[in-house]
Amino acid sequence: MPAVTINAVLQLIVGLGLLNVWLLRGARRTSYRGGGAQTLREEFAAYQLPTAAFYLVGALKVVAGVILLAGLWWPLPVRAAAGAGVPCIFAGWGYGPMSMADGAAAVAAGFADVPALADRLIAAR
Repeated sequence: MPAVTINAVLQLIVGLGLLNVWLLRGARRTSYRGGGAQTLREEFAAYQLPTAAFYLVGALKVVAGVILLAGLWWPLPVRAAAGAGVPCIFAGWGYGPMSMADGAAAVAAGFADVPALADRLIAAR
């Protein structure tokens, strides 16, 4: 049984929340959707995103939820994600120790390909 810490509680809440939205409530009508959509698929369509983006984002979110829950017993995947530069980015924005802010530029350089990849995904639609 994992220790009850604030991190463990947050992992549990976020992991179950991701799985709830994408596996249980994805096709259900809710008033929380943007663009006048009633379901997740309609919401992606309302924002003119390709169908492939719906499936890609869904798969990534389900995998993230499973990893967060598994990380309660096997912390390596969560620690690896925590070490992937996200703290540096937040420090660069002024949230966190400034000693980490120097790493924000290096992390940001790793994301330089994201806009081009997004353009290709949208153009493939």
